[in-house]
Amino acid sequence: MPKLPKEKLKKDLRLFDVYAICTGAMFSSGFFLLPGIATASAGPSTVLAYLIAGILILPAMLSKAELSTAMPRAGGTYYFLDRSLGPMAGTIGGMGTWLALVLKSSFALVGMGAYLVFFVDIPVKPLAVALTVMFAALNIMGAKETSGLQRILVIIMVGVLSFFIVQGLAEVFSLGNETLSRQFTPFAPFGTSGLLATVGLVFVSYAGLTKVSSVAEEVRNPDRNIPLGMMLSLATATFIYVVGVFIMVAVLDANELRSDLTPVATAAESFFDWLPSPIGLLIIVIAAVAAFASTGNAGIMSASRYPLAMARDNLVTPRLATIGRFGTPTRAIVITSALMVFVIVALDVQGIAKLASAFQLLIFSLVNVAVIVMRESHIPSYVPGYRSPLYPWVQIVGVITPFILISQMGWLAIVVSLGIVLLGIVWYRYYVRDNIKVEREGAIYHLFARLGQYRYEGLDGELRSILKEKGITDESPFEKLVTDAIVLDLDEPVDYEDIVARASDLLAPHVPLTSRELAANFMEGYAYGLTPVSQGAALPHQRLASIDEPRLLMVRSRHGLDLASDQKKDPVHAIFFLVSPETPPGKHLRTLANIAGRIDETDFLEQWKAAGGDQELRETLLRHDRYFTLTIDGRGKTAELVGRPLREAGFPTGTIVALIRRGTQSAVPGANTVLEKDDRLTVIGEPDGISMLQERFQG
Repeated sequence: MPKLPKEKLKKDLRLFDVYAICTGAMFSSGFFLLPGIATASAGPSTVLAYLIAGILILPAMLSKAELSTAMPRAGGTYYFLDRSLGPMAGTIGGMGTWLALVLKSSFALVGMGAYLVFFVDIPVKPLAVALTVMFAALNIMGAKETSGLQRILVIIMVGVLSFFIVQGLAEVFSLGNETLSRQFTPFAPFGTSGLLATVGLVFVSYAGLTKVSSVAEEVRNPDRNIPLGMMLSLATATFIYVVGVFIMVAVLDANELRSDLTPVATAAESFFDWLPSPIGLLIIVIAAVAAFASTGNAGIMSASRYPLAMARDNLVTPRLATIGRFGTPTRAIVITSALMVFVIVALDVQGIAKLASAFQLLIFSLVNVAVIVMRESHIPSYVPGYRSPLYPWVQIVGVITPFILISQMGWLAIVVSLGIVLLGIVWYRYYVRDNIKVEREGAIYHLFARLGQYRYEGLDGELRSILKEKGITDESPFEKLVTDAIVLDLDEPVDYEDIVARASDLLAPHVPLTSRELAANFMEGYAYGLTPVSQGAALPHQRLASIDEPRLLMVRSRHGLDLASDQKKDPVHAIFFLVSPETPPGKHLRTLANIAGRIDETDFLEQWKAAGGDQELRETLLRHDRYFTLTIDGRGKTAELVGRPLREAGFPTGTIVALIRRGTQSAVPGANTVLEKDDRLTVIGEPDGISMLQERFQG
């Protein structure tokens, strides 16, 4: 079973941090630089282009929100594509998205220099390089520090832009209908093709919305904070983009706007004339600097998580997975920043925007494919905290639309996108497949039972581990389920089909299915590869619509079974048959995650094989901080318990004696059960209560 990364990133990001990362990543070049460039291709219909782009980002946003809540891992898009479509798609998506984020962030810092030169007469590119180095240093110091600056920058930026829109609308309303009609006629001078090409160009303005998926591992309560933060951010961005560009088109001369790299400042000067000069211009420059800084800052933060995630999976050198002294991926940040410096020096502003936008469109299409694959693969542990509405129609639109937009962006953007894809394929072919020999496969193989030999058995376990790490509280106490479990201890060699038949006979009285139906379901899951087998244990499981509580049956095979397709794997000595209610699915998966987490511990199998009987087998599966075993030997501190009813034992609140073994028999005690010498008590409860019992009886 795959293990979680040893070096985890801290969960320091909250809802406002998610909003700040998304919003700050969108309000930079898209608002302060691109409107002039865009009107050169679409004229006044640029306003419509921004609105269409905001709508077209919805499928990618909804899909990334779903994937981020199901798999909150560093690297976002890389991780989603790798686990759904396989390592080759992951390599292409990871390298390409990293490059796209680098291009977008570089564009922002060049744009920041373009506004700063209003007051500081220095070359733009050297200034952008210096800012890159500064933000890289801040990112190395920590995500908490980075997000703290991000919040301040976004508050300043949104506040100033709100002021700009209020003043701008007042100016527009004073122009009169005739002037407005002249400014917006002809509405689309370059036709539909010009409009579509501009939609593709300005689409990069919204691409920052999904940056937060790459830092999902660092978000607290991702099931709520990621989708909510993204939705609030998109609503803010779409409103300000559309209304803001409408104001620029309305108040500026069309020819001047098309060649203007600072259109917001130019527009502001036309209606901030009531302020003392140059206060109006200074306000806009402050907003622009805050916007570009937030994009550059968030860009380095999110882009650096891609080499980190790929290094964890050995798709690039593992050295990039190193977490530095401040709890951040220092080496990944350094290499990301170095590439940004190269881009700033070597490429022009408009070229950066087009290249970033074209490949981002391709990736967004693949992300929608990933959601379809994950859902249709029916992996039990794929349980997103947020599910995209209108599935699969939203995803189908999200798959097709990007290709239409890319086709309108010119041959250079298409060639460069194909070149990045080719680069990913070559890297995977000659570095990953030949040297690393990655065994992992994507969820796409789960779609086809006939390709079962290629199915990556570890994926379900990996997703269960993520569920466990997310810290979701169990709705039905796991410890009670274990202590009530049926135990089947087998000394003789028995094949798996016979064990399934016996287990089904024992479970049938507790469920509405016959023994034969239960056995058929368990065997079908095994045939389709949906029975996780790892570390000497197997977890056959099924969900049933007409039961209220889960049931667990534990089998110990002393002889061992050969269940894994890989003959090198250890024989199976532990089998846990779990049946659970069909809803909610999270309860079933949390139980599997608890079992899987215990199996994954190095001492589990040894303790399991050495257990002395039914009760010790149950105790082997319990979490150490939630159970306590006490033998009443009649001496020392346990002497006071002999002859007492259980209700008078004085055990802490929040603990319960789940089992008593007396001689060779185990039973569930009642409040009036009288304790006797040599009784073995299995006590379950909250960690604090268990600690109190350990202190009381063991010191």
